[in-house]
Amino acid sequence: MKKVLFGCLAIGTLAAFTLKPSSNNDDDIVVIKVKTNSVSTSLSGAEEVNGGDPDGTGFAELILNQGQGTITYTLSVAFIDPATAAHIHEAPAGTAGDVVATLIAPTSGMSSGTIVVGKVLVKEIRQNPEDYYINVHNAAYPSGAVRGQLSK
Repeated sequence: MKKVLFGCLAIGTLAAFTLKPSSNNDDDIVVIKVKTNSVSTSLSGAEEVNGGDPDGTGFAELILNQGQGTITYTLSVAFIDPATAAHIHEAPAGTAGDVVATLIAPTSGMSSGTIVVGKVLVKEIRQNPEDYYINVHNAAYPSGAVRGQLSK
């Protein structure tokens, strides 16, 4: 019987698997390579350009599927008033940028979903995540309560 080595996956992380046996010998090891296309960020009010909620925190993880042109995301926030909007923006740290995608606002502290944004945008985010950020807005901070720059 073949021995199999498994890669560890975080709960909720999507991955592509490749089985590649080295020969036809039953004693060979089959290696499973795990490839993820995820980016993430911690969110805080201090990262907002115009000043966000000083107590606000959060986390976002995005799974990028370039072939489908989709982003699957999980977004969570804490210590802010109820969220009214959430976006992915294009701009480096310390500057405000244009909205490139709209996410479901985490009105009860958490949201998730899959959005279609196109293959080009997914490729750009995958190659240069530091050029994009996530922010969450609410009534008290309409320009953004919390923000975080994406990274691999």
